[in-house]
Amino acid sequence: PQGTRDQPPAHMALRERLFAAVVACFKRHGAAALDTPALELRETLMGKYGDGTKLIYELQDQGGERLALRYDLTVPFARYLAMNKIATMKRYHIAKVYRRDSPATSRGRYREFYQCDFDIAGHFDPMIPDAECLKIVHEILSELKLGDFLIKVNDRRILHGVFAVCGVPESKFISMCSSVDKLDKMPWEDVRSEMVGEKGLSPEAADRIGQYVQLHGGLDLIDQLLQDPKLSQNKLAKEGLGDMKLLFEYVTLFGIAGKICFDLSLARGLDYYTGVIFEAVLVQQENNHMEEPVSVGSVAGGGRYDGLVGMFDPKGRKVPCVGVSIGIERIFSIMEQRLKASGKKVRTTETQVLVATPQKRLLGARLKLISELWDAGIKAEMLYKKDPKLLKQLQYCEDTGIPLVAIIGEQELTDRVVKLRVVTTREEVRITFYIRIQKC
Repeated sequence: PQGTRDQPPAHMALRERLFAAVVACFKRHGAAALDTPALELRETLMGKYGDGTKLIYELQDQGGERLALRYDLTVPFARYLAMNKIATMKRYHIAKVYRRDSPATSRGRYREFYQCDFDIAGHFDPMIPDAECLKIVHEILSELKLGDFLIKVNDRRILHGVFAVCGVPESKFISMCSSVDKLDKMPWEDVRSEMVGEKGLSPEAADRIGQYVQLHGGLDLIDQLLQDPKLSQNKLAKEGLGDMKLLFEYVTLFGIAGKICFDLSLARGLDYYTGVIFEAVLVQQENNHMEEPVSVGSVAGGGRYDGLVGMFDPKGRKVPCVGVSIGIERIFSIMEQRLKASGKKVRTTETQVLVATPQKRLLGARLKLISELWDAGIKAEMLYKKDPKLLKQLQYCEDTGIPLVAIIGEQELTDRVVKLRVVTTREEVRITFYIRIQKC
């Protein structure tokens, strides 16, 4: 189907390495694995994703249930916490999600794709879990060596405060967030035109918003905004700026402040975010001079969503949550392109040794030896022919990247040894190995 693809063995080998690195980081931070069904009740998903709601795959009525395919892993997690009355949990979840989007496979946009999420749920002191989420993003992107990156942070409360002091009606807040979130792809003039022309905002309010959402920096900018005569009078904005200052204190202690940027243009389009939001982007220098880095695409994102669990709880009990989603498909596309450019081959198996024979009528010796290796937990293969030529067996090792070949011939059987050869260097050692065998 359109927007889906098969994953050949070379892709799967690369993916498994990528997943292993991400999971190792999640486990290092104490997360437990969780899985939820690909199917959810339609009402579970509706109204949680802003403009994304129209991309939900809805299914026909199935025995009285209106179902939909999951759009992300966050809403199912919130539903799980509420259903099971769980107040504290640190979890990771790697699974496929589905979006009825217009596929653009050349740009890595699919209708079926993986998400890798890490979330911390529970009542904790402010910004400690949030800072850990940023640390996780930093660890993963550093380990994968994708190039220079920047983690942009903002807070929905600061944005709401900005909209309020700029004269935006509360009914338009979510709509304005959606417009501001396009600033990484569109110039301010185009975003302003959308606000005024399509969403009915007054030109004066749009201009006032523009003075704020084009700002970015660090602690100095936070202090500047805390002194802003209008913004400092807004309760939500003041709370958000206070927490942002605390967040920068913690990421400084984690040693990652150099990669964090407070960016007022960051909005993230999902409805459920309530506090800190963040997005990691790969950047490249425009040239060798001291020019500003240019973003080349988002590779992680997340934020705080303190109200989502309460939407599913019959008594409306809230469980504060913060989490991050690693853009695994985008990262995989980058790694795939680099591998293709390098001309290197990816090993699609983990076979350690090929069991080979140089003469005829020694299939029994191969079967006996390979069975012993398997039982010892060694990854081994052999060719499925009774009497393969030795050259063909060695060629198979070279083609598939198997590093070792265990040769057992008539002389080896007589001497009760196995000849172990390194395929690339042809170095050999003889290992004592008694096999009682009948020729066949």
